[in-house]
Order: sequence, then C-alpha cells, then structure tokens
Amino acid sequence: MSTAESPGRPAPAWAAAPTPAGRSRLGHIALLAFAVAAAVDLGSLLAGWHLGHVVAKPLLMPLLVTHMATRGAPRLLLAALLFGWGGDLALLFDAEPAFLVGMGSFAVGHVCYLVLFGKRPANPLVGGAYALALLGTVALLWSDLPPDLRIPVAGYSLLLTAMAFRSSALGLRAGIGGGLFLLSDTLIATGVAEWPQLPRPDFWIMATYLAAQYLLATGATSREAGVR
Repeated sequence: MSTAESPGRPAPAWAAAPTPAGRSRLGHIALLAFAVAAAVDLGSLLAGWHLGHVVAKPLLMPLLVTHMATRGAPRLLLAALLFGWGGDLALLFDAEPAFLVGMGSFAVGHVCYLVLFGKRPANPLVGGAYALALLGTVALLWSDLPPDLRIPVAGYSLLLTAMAFRSSALGLRAGIGGGLFLLSDTLIATGVAEWPQLPRPDFWIMATYLAAQYLLATGATSREAGVR
C-alpha cells in the first residue's frame, strides 16, 4: 500500500497532486522567469556579453514549456517548443554541423506545429503571399549560400513557410507568431549568405524568435486547450 493510501495518515506534501491554484502559481512564476531570462539574453546580445547569452538562452524554452503546460497546452505544442530548445542549444556552437543539427531540430518542431494546426481553412491570399516570399527569398539567397547548404536551407525554408502560413488559420496572434518565426530564420539565412546585416543581428534574430514562439504558443493554446 502506498503512503498516499495508508489509512489514518495524510499523504506528504510532495505526494499530493498539484491544485489548480498551485499550477496557476507555477505558471505565473515560469512566465515571469521566461521574461527575465529573455531580458537577460537580449540585453547580453546588445551589450556583446557572450556569457550572459550562453547562460540565458538554454533557459528560455523550458520556462515557456513549463508555463504552457500549466495552461493545459497540447502535447504537440510542448513538443514543438522542446524541439525549438534543441535548435537553440545546437546554434550556440559556431560550426556547420551544429547549424545543420539545429535546423533539423527546428524542422521537427515545425512538423509538430503543422500537425497541431490541423486542416483548418486559411486565407489563400496569405498562402500566395507566403509562396511568393519563399520563391523570392530562396532565389536571391541561392548563389550566396555555401553549396552544401543550399538544398537543406531550401527544404527547411519550404517547411517553415508552410508552418507560418498554416499558423494564420488559428487567428491573428498565432499568425503573427508564424510570420515572425519566418522573419527570424530569414535573418539567420542572410547571415549565412554573408549579406549586409543590421547592427547587432543576433539581437534581432532572438527578439523576433522569442516573440514568435510566445505568440505561437499562446495563440495555439487559446484555440487548442484541452487537446492532448
């Protein structure tokens, strides 16, 4: 007989199921910690403090996952965020194999998002705009990308664009999140192609990425709560 089942003796605090109030408190704490970690990460990128970025970046997605889990987020959403975390960790290493691993992890996350979004109808005009953006971006980048990265980047770009388009079916919040994800990864691709960059390009990449993941997560949860 387990401790929780023993007659005449209450279960210890660690064995008790979390109450709705406890889950809500944990969710608020995780969201606040996510905001703090994001501020530290972005501030470190602006200040050129590499150690701060290395410490803060790995905390971001686990904190967002914790927050979303307390809100009853679908498992596919949590998986998408965790694969994003895998990509975050890989991209901390400045090497082509790490870049490919990170891109692959993000790609699996996009597949999770696409399955989560399902077959809801989306505006075909938005789809047409995304298709034109995809074709134009890949065509412009193609000759400037390293030859061994051209096919992987093109394939990833197709998957990412599909995710961004399909996110619009869940509403404005998720749709903006999908668009920002596309923008963030396009900024990475222009860096790989050695195009001229904005000042502090890593700051803009992370700022758009963090906004994208948060908006996708909260936008998907508002429509998918209760789905497992």
